[in-house]
Amino acid sequence: MMTKRKNLIAGAALVGAATLALAGCAGSSEPETTSDAGSGSGADRPIEIAVFNGWDEGIAASYLWQAVLEEQGYDVNLTYADVAPVYQGVSQGDFDVVLDTWLPVTHADYMETYGDSLEDLGAWNDEAKLTIAVNEDAPIDSLSDLAANADAFNNEIIGIEPGSGLMGITADDVVPGYGLEGMNLVASSTPAMLTELRAATDADENIVVTLWRPHWAYDAFPIKDLEDPDGLLGGAESIHSVASTTFATDFPDVHQWISNFTMDSATLYSLENAMFNEYEGDDYLPVVQQWISENQDWVDSLTS
Repeated sequence: MMTKRKNLIAGAALVGAATLALAGCAGSSEPETTSDAGSGSGADRPIEIAVFNGWDEGIAASYLWQAVLEEQGYDVNLTYADVAPVYQGVSQGDFDVVLDTWLPVTHADYMETYGDSLEDLGAWNDEAKLTIAVNEDAPIDSLSDLAANADAFNNEIIGIEPGSGLMGITADDVVPGYGLEGMNLVASSTPAMLTELRAATDADENIVVTLWRPHWAYDAFPIKDLEDPDGLLGGAESIHSVASTTFATDFPDVHQWISNFTMDSATLYSLENAMFNEYEGDDYLPVVQQWISENQDWVDSLTS
């Protein structure tokens, strides 16, 4: 099931070769959500967590930490924003931390631009990878065969937000590298892409989409990755937490906890499935709290 954020397709559009291979997800902004925690501890203000709209691993990790920190007595704000404003905001201290920085490739340009005003707290998952996925019974297994079979996929690659790193790499590297200029790279949004993926797999139709691991879609839909023999999507990446340079001073305990945070993909999939597949509401915090109660020993270790 797609996530419940009410994003609509931004329109089918070709992503030009000039699209920058910059980072993360740049979907439409979402409203800020504020916890109901008490006065908290540390600095006399809420902890500000920035969230990239559309990339569910970061959304899941952010809600997890909101719930964990509430239990510890902190106030926490989650704010959805586009990628560039997030890094600018963290560098200026408007946000304390973002939990969805992909390195060494996807967000490298932002880290280079703002690196002197950011602190990399380390990787919490080292199994991340950009992918191009198709339905499991598609007639091809490799990107090198896609151009010759474009008609089977309606001559379309269904993408996500046009400003995302995944779309930039697909447009600038994958499309020319595998001779896919005859296919439309459709810019939409992550939820819209997932809607089309669900519809196609339910109807037993062929579809090719831009995707990434870890993502709950691999558990929810019968899909497979196309092989990337030329390595144009890049190798494995790690998902890092990146903080403002004042975070350690303002919230020393939280800084230490998030610096020590690790979460393997199986655990992440479990949380994502609870939030985005099994849950029908719009307020993720209660379902995250329920998931925590079912994984209490692991969650307790995050702040031990």
